[in-house]
Amino acid sequence: MKNRWNNENAALCLNPVALRAYSSRLLGADPNLVLHGGGNTSVKGSLENVFGEVQEVLFVKGSGWDLRTIEEPGFPPVQLDYLTRLGQLDSLSDSDMMKHLRLALLDPAAPTPSVEAILHALIPHTFVDHTHADAVVGISNSPNGEELLASIYGDEVLILPYIMPGFVLAKQVAEATQGLDWERLRGIVLLNHGIFTFHEDAKTSYDTMIELVNKAEDYLGSRTTPSTIAKSNYEPSADDAIAISALRRAAGDLLGKPCLVHMDASAESSGFAGLTNSSDLATRGPLTPDHTIHGKAFAAIFDDDLLLELQNFSDGYRTYFEKFSLANHQCLDLMPRYGVWKGKGVLYFGSSLKRVQIIKDITAHTIAAIQQAEALGGWQTLPQQDLFDVEYWELEQAKLTSSKATLAFEGKVAVVTGAGSGIGKATAEKLISEGCVVLGLDIMDGFADVSSASFLAIQCDVTEQASVASALLRGVIEFGGIDMLVSNAGVFPSSCLLEDMEKDNWDLSIAVNLSSHMQLLKSCIPFLKAGFDPSVVIIGSKNVPAPGPGAAAYSVAKAGLTQLARVAALELGEFGIRVNTLHPNGVYDTAIWSQEVLAKRASHYGLSIEEYKANNVLKTRISSADVAAAAVRFLGVDFSKTTGAQIAVDGGNDRVI
Repeated sequence: MKNRWNNENAALCLNPVALRAYSSRLLGADPNLVLHGGGNTSVKGSLENVFGEVQEVLFVKGSGWDLRTIEEPGFPPVQLDYLTRLGQLDSLSDSDMMKHLRLALLDPAAPTPSVEAILHALIPHTFVDHTHADAVVGISNSPNGEELLASIYGDEVLILPYIMPGFVLAKQVAEATQGLDWERLRGIVLLNHGIFTFHEDAKTSYDTMIELVNKAEDYLGSRTTPSTIAKSNYEPSADDAIAISALRRAAGDLLGKPCLVHMDASAESSGFAGLTNSSDLATRGPLTPDHTIHGKAFAAIFDDDLLLELQNFSDGYRTYFEKFSLANHQCLDLMPRYGVWKGKGVLYFGSSLKRVQIIKDITAHTIAAIQQAEALGGWQTLPQQDLFDVEYWELEQAKLTSSKATLAFEGKVAVVTGAGSGIGKATAEKLISEGCVVLGLDIMDGFADVSSASFLAIQCDVTEQASVASALLRGVIEFGGIDMLVSNAGVFPSSCLLEDMEKDNWDLSIAVNLSSHMQLLKSCIPFLKAGFDPSVVIIGSKNVPAPGPGAAAYSVAKAGLTQLARVAALELGEFGIRVNTLHPNGVYDTAIWSQEVLAKRASHYGLSIEEYKANNVLKTRISSADVAAAAVRFLGVDFSKTTGAQIAVDGGNDRVI
């Protein structure tokens, strides 16, 4: 494990809290130490109150902050003597503890202190670092984990059995350290949970963490080989995509809202899925109980009948809940968070892209730790009762339920063609801003380079069926299905009268503006049938109701496209798939409107370019964003009862009106 400390950067920290934030970010930068909000850190100091009195303070990581990105405001100041007095109580409920942590705050606007604040206060050192280091926890998840860790660390590290985080953990540490010489103690390992280091000096506490974790990693290295982590190759197929799409819909029904499903067929995931005992390993439990908050206590197992096996998981989860629940517990949703697809890879489920990524990161570390622990004698996690207690811990559940309001298209997947510019780009951006993930297709060079987490950009010629099929396969493997299609890609051939029409111009317009849309829609239908409130928006043209001379190839193709949309609305309605058409006009910030074309069309009507741009009843300009806004409204709940409609987005065209 790399030691990331930099003396020059540390010297820029002007106070202990700034230094605490700096060294915390070093810990958070290594996912083998900290994942997605895991771990916590603190520093003891002092503050002068309004009365001029100096108070001893614990600055401890606040709720909602991540060590990877934490700044000074992420360390709320808490009265140190209040915390130590709390630690002297015989008992304290979780809800009372959190109430008193808020009462001990010196800044009422600060975030809620970590549930481990009392423990940090009781450790008699200035800087305290706590991580969930994979190597340490992985070793503890083996049959002789405690003995192995004792042999690695000797008497410089105190090793304690697992206990729930919070007040009871603070009491455990306090009782176990009575009479111990804190000056000789370099760390504390909490089995199945993590490791603490501490010192008066920030660098020494950080260095000790890296040193102790490296000892665990070195031990694992001595007992494992590169082949310990299984690897294999699997290429997802079109049949896999159809199966995943149906699975996603069923999983969303269990969740109670749209969800995403991502298939990971990387060498490591496929290798794990190919292990003969992968089903057993994946259902024994997580790397650390904290992971149940994000990933549940066990995985789903998939093989041949994904829908039946999903039902098996939900039945098993309900049995698990009924076995351990108390009267005040309410069963969480029955959707798995990850599942092993035997022989193929790993599937991740989440209500949003962020949730899927969290599960993917956690599972990747878990899969590696499982195989390393197997090399030490067997993967062995805590009993399910302990896992249940953390998964249904009121403090952790409150974090999940207190998240911000759900965006309108969260958990949904859209395909947008012509997404590299103009209407397609604006529509993709609008959908993403409302929580959607988008598979964008465009023929422009370099288009794939604009991909982001929410936007899978694929350079694709929509007139090539093989290219479209490949793109859709990638999109479904990435996101799990298709709910919405915005069929937008188009070209505007050079204007010419019929007697001057060249076959190439005609064929190009028909191929791009009509035939490609038919092929794309046909390819999407199997996925749309399994979609959540599936909807299609076809981008037509003003030229459909009001064609003009010199635009036969374009007008005819767009008229055919509109008729295609009408037929599609009739055919797909029984599956709940809505198909509506927008007819834009005068959208001049699109790729098809070059200055040359604009000048030519304006001249045809005897107008300047500026006059031509606002040549409509409302005397207003129409932008790609205007059309995108209409498309997104059509896709959403506002038009959930509308199909087969045609709406103009043109500022009012006198010929159409």
